[in-house]
Formats: sequence, structure tokens, C-alpha cells
Amino acid sequence: MLKGAVAARYAGALYDIALENKMVDQLEEELQAVVRILDENAPMKKILFHPRITAAQKQEVLAELFGGRISEVALNFLNMLVNRQREMFLADIIAYFTGLANQGRNISDVTVTSAVELTDEEKKNLAAAMAKYTGKQVRLSYNIDRQLLGGVVVRFGDKVIDGSVTARLNTLREHLKQIS
Repeated sequence: MLKGAVAARYAGALYDIALENKMVDQLEEELQAVVRILDENAPMKKILFHPRITAAQKQEVLAELFGGRISEVALNFLNMLVNRQREMFLADIIAYFTGLANQGRNISDVTVTSAVELTDEEKKNLAAAMAKYTGKQVRLSYNIDRQLLGGVVVRFGDKVIDGSVTARLNTLREHLKQIS
């Protein structure tokens, strides 16, 4: 089964449970924290993902590490992933869950890549333009890529708006090739 299909199925089920229990935000925070802790602690991650360690042993480790620190729903979800040998998909599931939660909140994550640091005024104008374009509240993150030469590349969902100088130069080069 494809990684995306697994993530979508489990995240969808978790989202339904979270909605039912009115704990979408709480579960998102708790499970993102679990993923962060695992990413920062390689030995713990190795134990959780090791194929020779039994599900019962992994569940003991999870209970010891997270019992009382995260909700029962979150811990039960982690235990279910371990039982079904899907723990290696945890980060993908939580990323997909966050996407579903943002959809429910009418929030769109937007990544802006520019050649130079944008001013506060440019960021404000870009946020307003993207909110109008998407019809959603936007959460912007910014990156700098000096190879763009100028302009910005905006990514949200599966869409890309490339307003970079590099893209325009490439388009111009293609037109010139066609002319000659």
C-alpha cells in the first residue's frame, strides 16, 4: 500500500474521532509533539521502528514515555499504529491530519520563496492577496533562495505561482529559441 494512502486513511479516521470528541487542536498538538520528540531522539525512534521489537514492548515504551502526558485518545492511536505495524508512517499521518484540521479551520498554509528577505509591508500585502485568492485564512512561511534572482515563488496545496525572475528569463529564452 502506498505511503500516502496509509497516511490518508489513518489521518481521516483520527480526524473523525477528533471531531467527535471536540479535540482536534489538542490531538494535533500532542501528536506533533510526539513526532518532534521521536525526531530529536534517534534511539527512541530506532526502538519504535525496529521490526524485532514486539508490539507489546513498543506499547510499554510508549506508555512509559507518554502515559499521563498525552490524552488517552492519542496514546490509543499510537498503540493501534504499533499493533498494525504502521508506526513508521506516524509523521506522514500527522502531517495529513494537520492538513485535514487546517481544511476544517479554513486555513491554508502558504510557502513563499524569495531571492531576498521581504519587508513587513510586502509580507502584509502578500498575505492579504493570498487570503483573497484562496478565500481562506492563510498561514505564511518564508524561505530565501538567492538563485531566484528576484521575484517570489508561492506554493499552497498543489499549486505553484512562479513570479521569479529566473522563471521569466527561462520563458524568454524559450520564446527566443522558437523565433530563431
